Amino acid sequence: MEPTAGKQEPVTDEADPRWQEPASEAAVVHPRAPTPRMPEKKRWRPSNLILRLITAVILIPPLIWACYVGGMPYVGVVIAIIFVAINEFYDFISQKGAAPHRLLGTVAAAALPLIVFIGDAFYATSFMTAVLLGVMILQLTKAEIRESIASVSATFFGVFYVGWLLSHAVSVRFIHSDLTRRYGEVQTAGIDPEIGFFFMLLCLTAAVLCDTGAYFVGRRYGRHRLAPAISPNKTVEGALGGIVLGALGAVAAKLVFDYLVPGQLSKDFPLLVAAIFGVVVASMAILGDLVESLLKRDAHLKDAGAILPGVGGVLDRIDSALLAIPVMYYLLLAYYYVHFMA
Repeated sequence: MEPTAGKQEPVTDEADPRWQEPASEAAVVHPRAPTPRMPEKKRWRPSNLILRLITAVILIPPLIWACYVGGMPYVGVVIAIIFVAINEFYDFISQKGAAPHRLLGTVAAAALPLIVFIGDAFYATSFMTAVLLGVMILQLTKAEIRESIASVSATFFGVFYVGWLLSHAVSVRFIHSDLTRRYGEVQTAGIDPEIGFFFMLLCLTAAVLCDTGAYFVGRRYGRHRLAPAISPNKTVEGALGGIVLGALGAVAAKLVFDYLVPGQLSKDFPLLVAAIFGVVVASMAILGDLVESLLKRDAHLKDAGAILPGVGGVLDRIDSALLAIPVMYYLLLAYYYVHFMA
């Protein structure tokens, strides 16, 4: 039978000119296995927690120094923080389509601490009224009216949320002057004029340690979501841990001033009241954090800025203090009202 066309039969006859002697075993080339790739050395990158700690170590000493010195250096630090924070606020609120009057809002917000320092809460309140009127008048000059509500609301809310709330840091630091205007020099004669330094550090200690406690307790024991629609990572357990650590921080601040800081700044302030203030301030710090998370989630942003490594923006760092400091101020007014009236 004829072989199938196109099929080549193997050559086995040595007489056939096509026959070739098979290559020796030594001549056969076997492919080598691919050279294994050396594992790439992993580049060390600091974790978010380490960056947060480094940022805190860098920022806290100058803030304590400014608070200790008081006067215009302290007011200048508050103004600088407000200047950066309100521009971050206007940046991310613009993501929602609002067109705030940035220059007017920034100048107004930054002026509030100076007004509180020179005058008092009455002047600041009057100034806020003037700002609202100014924003509405400025909006009347705009040709585009479809965004009027958003523009006026965004501008004024930024002044209130950042400038007005944080200006209470000046009120707390110089609480002695405020009390003297309210009750007279006779009533406040026994109060150290620098007592505001103690109260500011007590407030900041409670707020900062509340953030720390909420972070670590939440990561270790967090099971129940605190506000899943706003911030899924925050838990009830973390919030409770933050409040407890914040209260302990306030008590620790009181004891440090009692035994390590010369003078009478904290001696007449009861330890139990310090603990109560710590609980309230820490609770407000948690609410302040949630408020900013709500605003950022609405704007579809993770951070308000990127100026602080591991933290985000300045507004991300002060969000807890924005509610904690004003509440501290009004707690002090209530405490001294009862103290003087007793």
